[in-house]
Amino acid sequence: MWPLDELTLALGGPRRSRGAKAVVTGAGSGIGRAFALELAARGGEVLCADIDKDRADDTVRTIEQRYGRTAHAVFCDVSRREDVESLALHAELVFHGAPTLVINNAGVGIGGKPVGDIGFTDWEWALGINLWGVVHGCEIFAPQLRAAGRGGIINVASAAGFAAAPGMAAYNVSKAAVVSLSETMAAELSGTGVAVTALCPTFVKTNVVADGRITSGSSRLAEELMRWTGFSPERVAATTLDANDRGRLYVVPQLDAQVVWHLKRHFPALYTHALGVLNRVLPQEDSASAGKTIEKTGV
Repeated sequence: MWPLDELTLALGGPRRSRGAKAVVTGAGSGIGRAFALELAARGGEVLCADIDKDRADDTVRTIEQRYGRTAHAVFCDVSRREDVESLALHAELVFHGAPTLVINNAGVGIGGKPVGDIGFTDWEWALGINLWGVVHGCEIFAPQLRAAGRGGIINVASAAGFAAAPGMAAYNVSKAAVVSLSETMAAELSGTGVAVTALCPTFVKTNVVADGRITSGSSRLAEELMRWTGFSPERVAATTLDANDRGRLYVVPQLDAQVVWHLKRHFPALYTHALGVLNRVLPQEDSASAGKTIEKTGV
């Protein structure tokens, strides 16, 4: 299908990312910031939403100084429906109508504990941002784009949504749900002029570990893997925008994620068994260190 996508684009298909009126959540750092900057570089006007308003303001200043484009910063806690409703109203005011591109990016990292030790507080925190944040964005913005008959929605999921790594249940569940939501919406919006894309990376060089609730041992491992195998957020953002322009549903940018994707689907029992073996042979954190989490909650 990809050659067909390329041909469609070459023959004048929609380039949603060019001159977009875009809403980006979690735009103060990481992938969200990279999306905002890349959209500005492509001639767009960006509404940068973040739970840390100072970070959003910094992204706006960078856009204005680097590209001379108009950008807007707004506080938004995506786990709160009323905040996302206010964000949609703000977007309608600054864009004088519906946005043409919505990127549900805001998310947090969580991991290091098995099911039964995670605790309901951490489950609710992770799902509130990683899942409900995307649900709020889709439920509120999708009708606007459908009515306009054009645009794009990009939901930032993760390879964790299909990799099912032990010790990451809350994160895995939230991202798997985002993938399923995106697939459902792609079918519902087929033929409307609105393209839906689910981004499923492995490690991207962002502050998601520092800003999450991750045990100390898992944080060290994640930071090491991020340092050696992680893609830059700029590369991921550009690749994903191009994919949405082509109408692609999945973006699985890294080779390791693609390998896991195929192994899981073609050899599910073997894959799960291998994960279990790996989990048993890897060093385990003691109960004291497993109780320590990094709890900076910036999105």
